[in-house]
Amino acid sequence: MNRKPRLGEFLRTRRAQLRPADVGIPDFGERRRVPGLRRDELARLAGVGLSYYTRLEQGSSLNASPEVLDALARALGLDEVERAHLHDLAGAARRVTTRRRPAPERVGDATRQLLAALGDAPALVLGRRSDVLAWNRTGHALFAGHLEARIPEQPDLRPNMARLVFLDAHTRDLFVDWPKKARNVVGKLRLAAGQHPDDPRLASLIGELTMNSPEFAMMWAEHGVRKWALATYRMHHPVVGRMELNLQSLPVPQEDGQRIVVATAGADTASAAALSLLARPDIPAPARPDIGTPTAVST
Repeated sequence: MNRKPRLGEFLRTRRAQLRPADVGIPDFGERRRVPGLRRDELARLAGVGLSYYTRLEQGSSLNASPEVLDALARALGLDEVERAHLHDLAGAARRVTTRRRPAPERVGDATRQLLAALGDAPALVLGRRSDVLAWNRTGHALFAGHLEARIPEQPDLRPNMARLVFLDAHTRDLFVDWPKKARNVVGKLRLAAGQHPDDPRLASLIGELTMNSPEFAMMWAEHGVRKWALATYRMHHPVVGRMELNLQSLPVPQEDGQRIVVATAGADTASAAALSLLARPDIPAPARPDIGTPTAVST
């Protein structure tokens, strides 16, 4: 990932998404040559000089202070997650590091104990790149029963949830709310890219998805960031049918970027009954799609 322009790309994209009326600038019917706000308008709203702001967008100035970044965040109307992402991008642009291949992520003993303690509640452990590091039996049956159950134990073959959502036919059909799920996945990858700009495996994953999924490329270009802790999805499992599930994401203590995702359903609902059926040890595995299923993970 080229770190230097990414702060400027984020600023330009968010500036283009703001209309003058959104920030109280009167519109006298003039024909504007650029979408959204002009550079001088945003600089004025943030209280910074135009030439300085221009250098930030162009990547020729890398010394934006936290106060300037907060002022830009306020002018752009960023929420707390987006503001933190802006600071991450600015910090990454200033750092000079040497790329090295990171060690494979691993699941600690305490995390495996927690996964086992969840019983039949579908759960999986995701790494900072959204690689599936582990899952319990029901989590495997819910999210990827068409894949081998022990595949997360092989670092070079681990499934990746972003790749599954965009490139795997089974997973795409699983989420009735696929656009919602897809945008959440892209937003989480955006956050990860800001926090880990020198991760070559993450860069490789983003490049692969951009090349192979026009939908990913379009969403990635929007520079949306998401940090969801709870999301509700309508899902259609090929074996147990329709469900409405709450997916809760819980950070794993002392493990950078790892999180446990747990699926639950309302008590005494058809969705809860479907999850109970899915937890049975004799539940059949879904048929494997002929195309679209990744066979290896290169991230």
